[in-house]
Amino acid sequence: MSSTPEPIDAELISRREAIMRVTAILGGVAFVGSSALLTGCRPDAGKKTASDSTAANFSADDIAFLDELADTILPPTSTPGAKAAKTGAFMALMVRDTYYPDDQRRFRDGMQKIEDATQKAYNVSFMKATPAQRLAVLTPMDKEQWTQSQAQEDAERKKALAHLGEERKESAPGTDVGAATAVQQNTGHHPFRLIKELALLGYFTSEIGCTQAQRYAETPGRYDPCAPYKAGEKAWAGHA
Repeated sequence: MSSTPEPIDAELISRREAIMRVTAILGGVAFVGSSALLTGCRPDAGKKTASDSTAANFSADDIAFLDELADTILPPTSTPGAKAAKTGAFMALMVRDTYYPDDQRRFRDGMQKIEDATQKAYNVSFMKATPAQRLAVLTPMDKEQWTQSQAQEDAERKKALAHLGEERKESAPGTDVGAATAVQQNTGHHPFRLIKELALLGYFTSEIGCTQAQRYAETPGRYDPCAPYKAGEKAWAGHA
């Protein structure tokens, strides 16, 4: 067996590192399509792949919608926004190629929820709404997803602690050692959480996001253990 890692391994490491960056930005656990993002390029044999789902089909209008949505989350300031970085096309590609059908449908449901909320509040489509109206629609959704994600994290933490206690009890002297109840993965991620994560991931791994929104030093570069920093300066872009 060759000791040279296969290309897919390097790709998975790159994806994991990218997810870790989004986690740091959001301040919580990043779901980004659950495990599908990490296994999307090598689905299990016989398992239905992402491309089998009609929810994975994004039209030009859908991508334009995602561009405007991402640009509301990451608007242009002193640097170009998410739309300039073509984040919408990235989001559509990731959902189509790396998400399993359940997450694809959840993502599309999130898009529809945003459209419905805009119509209800302002009697216009999201695409025709003003930037202020769009922000007003997304803000409560963002608060809702944050509350839900924190509750999920708390629930998972309690499950993990209970699982650990059960393992210790079963391994105690004089007891039969059996399989402890597995901690189930919570798949009920808020649709807007998935949308926001992909917007952040797409923007901050784009050329604009790396070289203009962040400071970028092409590798190989020098090792500097104590780089000078002034409050308000841009963060350094990581390397995938």
